[in-house]
Amino acid sequence: MTEPSGFAGLKRLLLGKPIPSHLAHHERLSRVTGLAVLSSDALSSVAYATDFILATLLVAGVSAFGYAIPISLVIAALLAIVAFSYRQTIHAYPTGGGAYIVAKENIGPMAGLIAAASLLVDYTLTVSVSISAGVLAITSAAPQLQQYRVELCLAFLVVLMLGNLRGIRESGQIFAVPTYFFVVSIMVLIGAGLLRYVTGTAAPVGTPVPPEAGHAPLTTFLLLTAFANGCTAMTGVEAVSNGVPAFRPPEAKNASATLVAMAVLAIVMFIGITFLAHVYLVIPKAEESGVSQLARAILGNRTIAYYLVQAATTLILVLAANTAYADFPRLASIVSRDGYLPRQFMNQGDRLAFSNGILVLSAFAAVLIVVFRGDTQSLLPLYMIGVFISFTLSQAGMVIHWRHTREPGWRTSAAINGFGAIVTGVVLIIVAVTKTLEGAWIVLLLIPLIVAVFKATRRHYSHVAEQLTLKGYAPPVRRHNTVLIPIGGIQRAVVEALRYAESLSDDVRAVYVDTDPAPTAQIERDWNTWGGKSRLVVLESPFRSLMEPLLEYIGQVEDERPDDYVTIILPEFVPARWWQHLLHNQRALLIKGALLFRPNVVVTSVPFHLTK
Repeated sequence: MTEPSGFAGLKRLLLGKPIPSHLAHHERLSRVTGLAVLSSDALSSVAYATDFILATLLVAGVSAFGYAIPISLVIAALLAIVAFSYRQTIHAYPTGGGAYIVAKENIGPMAGLIAAASLLVDYTLTVSVSISAGVLAITSAAPQLQQYRVELCLAFLVVLMLGNLRGIRESGQIFAVPTYFFVVSIMVLIGAGLLRYVTGTAAPVGTPVPPEAGHAPLTTFLLLTAFANGCTAMTGVEAVSNGVPAFRPPEAKNASATLVAMAVLAIVMFIGITFLAHVYLVIPKAEESGVSQLARAILGNRTIAYYLVQAATTLILVLAANTAYADFPRLASIVSRDGYLPRQFMNQGDRLAFSNGILVLSAFAAVLIVVFRGDTQSLLPLYMIGVFISFTLSQAGMVIHWRHTREPGWRTSAAINGFGAIVTGVVLIIVAVTKTLEGAWIVLLLIPLIVAVFKATRRHYSHVAEQLTLKGYAPPVRRHNTVLIPIGGIQRAVVEALRYAESLSDDVRAVYVDTDPAPTAQIERDWNTWGGKSRLVVLESPFRSLMEPLLEYIGQVEDERPDDYVTIILPEFVPARWWQHLLHNQRALLIKGALLFRPNVVVTSVPFHLTK
């Protein structure tokens, strides 16, 4: 077997050897790799959720920081409720799809489309926000890299894209170590911080209070805004329920256990970081994250332990985007299967990954990073609307599901999901009200536009299916095929095309457009030798146009036999080198484009391969 060369060789180098379909079951996730691949978003959120709570409260003064702990406890309880609700979704819908499938089957197709659009927007924002937050961790430790923020974001994006194009198993292996490295690092940081607190050796970070602090009153709206910002800690909770089929059998049991482990770890780390931020008087800064300030205060300023925490935070934040890479392509394939997205999203690549979804997600995330200059604070207001729309629709759909199935214990299950729907619905309203003026209106506008695209795509496929169906179809009888060969002279490629054409029909006509009498006379002399059974048709072109006389003649032939075929055969050179295409005219391509929308006209090429 020969080694691939050119583009195929580069693809093999970057993505690895193709994986046969019968080995797909070997590419499934275990609980260990599943936690790394599908939970990194939720786990990494604890690295910045506390910062956003404190940054909001800071406008009312440092004294308002006392509200951060009760706010974090409410958010932790909400996270537990949502996680437990999604645990029921996993067992009820082990085929995956999450909020889209649940809403579509129980509330209606429109609710399903809204949930799908919300999730696809959320996953795209997850990639851009997570990578931007990871780069912030780098620039916190190395401020001189601040000017390269966008370039660093795009570089990490490319690494993630290539890692996921290599397939599920390899992406799980790549991302497992950084996820657990982060969990251990944060747990050690929390443990060391609590030990200092208990022993009375905890000292404030010493970050100066900015002059704008304390200029606003502590209002209910401000507390709700802080709560809404802190709810970023809940992003990614739905990822496991969306990716159930990616787990090894028994899929639902493994996914459920992974979801519980994720929720417990996220709650412990979120509450721990928030408590320590209050104890050590962390003041949020755009140029340094709260985790960085805590690591300096607890582990020592610029020590090895400090840099290890920053490295772990950077890795988990960047790799948190992998949750979106795991779920966006899979959700897109499910929506595509229902006819609401182009069918290309259903195709798996050489490595059994949904390559088209991965590439599209990367492209949209890159646009967001460039437009918002990799600034996490600017991207965050766009982030949570989609999350809580999908949360609310999913939980409401599960209530209807339990009422329809009436399985044993359905009342308890419906009550749990109903409570989850009410709570997430309230949070959705809070987020929408507090974030709309900060940029969330973009998402509120974008989701209906995506739904409109879904419906337009479905209408197109339905229209195509109606026209292609064989039900009641009586094929027309076509008894004649007129074959036309546009030529520019008599040479080997033309002669071979003539011989091929004669095998198709007895009515073969070579068509030459006369723009110069001298070549025309030579062609007519050569025709007696090489023309065979074909007929030469010479078209006059007083204005030296090649296309217009040819298209006009094809129209005349169509009028001669309107119910029969007209076949256009194009002799085409195939150069040995790609750059040699530039040295030949593209007349064949122009003819194909001009005839593409003519019914009963068939265009085919007869390639003639040139050697070096």
